[in-house]
Parts: sequence; C-alpha cells; structure tokens
Amino acid sequence: MSKKESKIKSFVLRVDADTMNAIEKWAADEFRSINGQLQWIISEALHKGGRLPRKRKTTEEN
Repeated sequence: MSKKESKIKSFVLRVDADTMNAIEKWAADEFRSINGQLQWIISEALHKGGRLPRKRKTTEEN
C-alpha cells in the first residue's frame, strides 16, 4: 500500500435517490466514477470555502 492510499479514509454516505441520480449523471458527463466525482465536489467546496489550501506544484510535477 502506498503512502497516499494509507491516508485515504472511507466512510458511509447516505443520500436521497434524486441526489444520487444527479451525482451519477454528473459523474458520467465528466467521465468520472461516482467516488471520483464526490471527491472532486468536496475538494472544490473546501477550496472555495478557504478550508483547504490548493497544493502547489513542485518542480518534479511540472
């Protein structure tokens, strides 16, 4: 298991059927898994709210 994988936590999320259908469609429209779409939605909300700073690219990532 890599370091990144060991930092990922899982949890159960309950949503109503209409919300789930909307997430499924949105994920399909953007060629993401439902899990990937939810991670993106949460990440964007945290960044916009100033609760999670964006990671700076290092020279290795460029």
